[in-house]
Amino acid sequence: MKIIGITGGIGSGKTAVLSIFKEEYGAFIMEADALAHRLMEPGQRSYTDIVDTFGDGILASDKTIDRAKLGAIVFGDPDKLERLNQITHPNVKNAILESINEQKESGCELYILEAALLIQDGYLSICDEMWFVYANVEVRIDRLCRYRGFSRDKAVAVIRSQEPDSYYEINCVKKIDNSGDREELRNHIRTAMEIL
Repeated sequence: MKIIGITGGIGSGKTAVLSIFKEEYGAFIMEADALAHRLMEPGQRSYTDIVDTFGDGILASDKTIDRAKLGAIVFGDPDKLERLNQITHPNVKNAILESINEQKESGCELYILEAALLIQDGYLSICDEMWFVYANVEVRIDRLCRYRGFSRDKAVAVIRSQEPDSYYEINCVKKIDNSGDREELRNHIRTAMEIL
C-alpha cells in the first residue's frame, strides 16, 4: 500500500485533489481535520479530556462540544491552544495509524492522508511521499472570497499567516499545480502518479 500525504496552504484546492484520487484511483481518503472533529464527539477519544480541561461551558445543549465556544477560549491564548493540541494531536495520530493498518489488511493499494499541517505535525515518517498542492496567490484569494465568504483582506491575512510555498517545496517530493481548471489538475496528478 502506498501512503501519500497531501498538504498545502488554505485555498490551494486540496479537496479537489482528494476527489480526483477517490473517483479516479479508488484511493482511501483520510482527512486529518475531519477526523479530529469526529474524535471530539461524545464517546470519542478526545471528548472527555477536552471537557475536563476546558469545562462544561464549551458544551452545546445536546452535550456536544461547541467548537465556536472552544475556539473563543483557545485562539487568543497560546497556552490553552497548546493544551488543546496536546489532547487532540496524539489521538488523531493514533487513529490514523490504526486506520492505515486496517486499510493495509483489507488490501487497500492507495491511502491518501490530507491535512494543512501534515509536515508540522510529524507525518513525513508515516507517508511514502509528501505532495504539495500549489495554487498562485490570486487564485487562492479568489477561492476564499467566493467559496468561504472571506473579504480580500481576510484572505490575504490568513494566507500570510501560514507557511510560505518554499517551506512545502523543501519538505515535499512533488508539487501539484492547482492554479488552473479541473482537467489541468487531473493531468498534473496523472503525471505524478506515473512517476510514483
